[in-house]
Amino acid sequence: MFDGYDSCSEDTSSSSSSEESEEEVAPLPSNLPIIKNNGQVYTYPDGKSGMATCEMCGMVGVRDAFYSKTKRFCSVSCSRSYSSNSKKASILARLQVTGKPPTKKAKVLQKQPLVAKLAAYAQYQATLQNQAKTKAAVSMEGFSWGNYINSNSFIAAPVTCFKHAPMGTCWGDISENVRVEVPNTDCSLPTKVFWIAGIVKLAGYNALLRYEGFESDSALDFWCNICGSDIHPVGWCAASGKPLVPPRTIQHKYTNWKAFLVKRLTGAKTLPPDFSQKVSESMQYPFKPCMRVEVVDKRHLCRTRVAVVESVIGGRLRLVYEESEDRTDDFWCHMHSPLIHHIGWSRSIGHRFKRSDITKKQDGHFDTPPHLFAKVKEVDQSGEWFKEGMKLEAIDPLNLSTICVATIRKVLADGFLMIGIDGSEAADGSDWFCYHATSPSIFPVGFCEINMIELTPPRGYTKLPFKWFDYLRETGSIAAPVKLFNKDVPNHGFRVGMKLEAVDLMEPRLICVATVTRIIHRLLRIHFDGWEEEYDQWVDCESPDLYPVGWCQLTGYQLQPPASQSSRENQSASSKQKKKAKSQQYKGHKKMTTLQLKEELLDGEDYNFLQGASDQESNGSANFYIKQEP
Repeated sequence: MFDGYDSCSEDTSSSSSSEESEEEVAPLPSNLPIIKNNGQVYTYPDGKSGMATCEMCGMVGVRDAFYSKTKRFCSVSCSRSYSSNSKKASILARLQVTGKPPTKKAKVLQKQPLVAKLAAYAQYQATLQNQAKTKAAVSMEGFSWGNYINSNSFIAAPVTCFKHAPMGTCWGDISENVRVEVPNTDCSLPTKVFWIAGIVKLAGYNALLRYEGFESDSALDFWCNICGSDIHPVGWCAASGKPLVPPRTIQHKYTNWKAFLVKRLTGAKTLPPDFSQKVSESMQYPFKPCMRVEVVDKRHLCRTRVAVVESVIGGRLRLVYEESEDRTDDFWCHMHSPLIHHIGWSRSIGHRFKRSDITKKQDGHFDTPPHLFAKVKEVDQSGEWFKEGMKLEAIDPLNLSTICVATIRKVLADGFLMIGIDGSEAADGSDWFCYHATSPSIFPVGFCEINMIELTPPRGYTKLPFKWFDYLRETGSIAAPVKLFNKDVPNHGFRVGMKLEAVDLMEPRLICVATVTRIIHRLLRIHFDGWEEEYDQWVDCESPDLYPVGWCQLTGYQLQPPASQSSRENQSASSKQKKKAKSQQYKGHKKMTTLQLKEELLDGEDYNFLQGASDQESNGSANFYIKQEP
């Protein structure tokens, strides 16, 4: 590991290559300690040497030391990052900084019950547009996960909690005290040099690093994404011919830095040699633009429609409904979402489907192979099974903060069920929604009672507090058998108070800073930082709509920062009153059909319906249901 590391002698100018000598490169300062790699020493460049600037990281250095014939990048990693990031930048430009005036849909969003979130987002979008004019990088002004974690002593959910996220299944033993090679920012050299740092604290993908030699001094500690292109295992510099230079602040501490490193790193852990390759492979996604899928119709939950993949960011798909002429009628979800299926799925199980007016596929569009979609657990429907009219409890897909009294309205093939929320169903069943029998979003009668969760009774039901025994007798119904429900509880690793990044399923294109506030077996209560509890969401622990801290930075997706007190107080009193009134309607104080609800809240415009939790299965079990006798 240390074969290529040598401390420089007092006079390092003689170590320069013959080519550098011919171009009269100025020698390095004699008092500067530098570790040579494979016999090469990087030197101060000057105007005669031929300068180059890396188009990826912006580093300025000697042109001849740059990668490839074009000399556009300082390293192979920058070349590859530029290639992938150029596509991400193009997607983000279309998604976030279009430079176009607000659309009708954007105006409608201001009328939704979650106007507070979206108002803050709109204000931030204006900042992004100003940055775009000067080609500034897209960033969240004033918010840093590192500062947020440090200043409040927060703990982030570990990457291993998110099996669908990059490196979720191969994170390995990455923990505190692991050593890595990173760029040395405490250096006056104009070329990019590296030094070794140790992980002081982990927060998802983000790590708080401290340069070797600083001991307990945290003055130059810094946060970075451990999956970033500039993070390497110890030994990478020696193998790649990159210089290791001690930070300027501590150069005086040791005269023999090689001996210091050997002593400090003997027995220490570092990243696996193929870590960057694993990161790259885990960020390859099988879904591609122009693929056709069946996805839930956000205007009518009871049916699906054909949509086309417009873009893929970190496994999240922007789907545009096939009949959308201007390609603005879209829907966001993860590729493992239970809301998307292969073409022909609806017909195969007897689900409602909106036929497209388009008679033939558009050029370049093709059906997504069925094997790419998330698999659901096979069930045996030949024996005792769910029947129409049976009662149960279910997360309301139109208000994910509530678990409601519900009824099975139709039994489909392959274990799928159409479910309606009691007291708020449209006469034509247009607001029924589809859950699989093994879905973690449906529960047997009594689940909320035994787990001390507030159960939302049917709209208009006056016999409160609600009692299942009385309700079943009054409606002449029976409860769905407890044994038919999914009782597997994986060892998910989440703990109350952990931070993460979560999709706002009321507006699924937004990913926000969030916290786990309750854990009921495999069910998580997700709170969006800075917002009232009424915006919370019940989500399954294996939902593909949850991500580790740093996921947005890693994939290039835009993260929504916590709402500040000032941004909430800036709303007018009348706006708050209207929001509250509509929220009350939304929560069920007035009976209306889905169409009526949409018209009252949105004046006839578009509305983004919510997703349910993931259907993915895992091992483990728990006895957390009670049986109600009829």
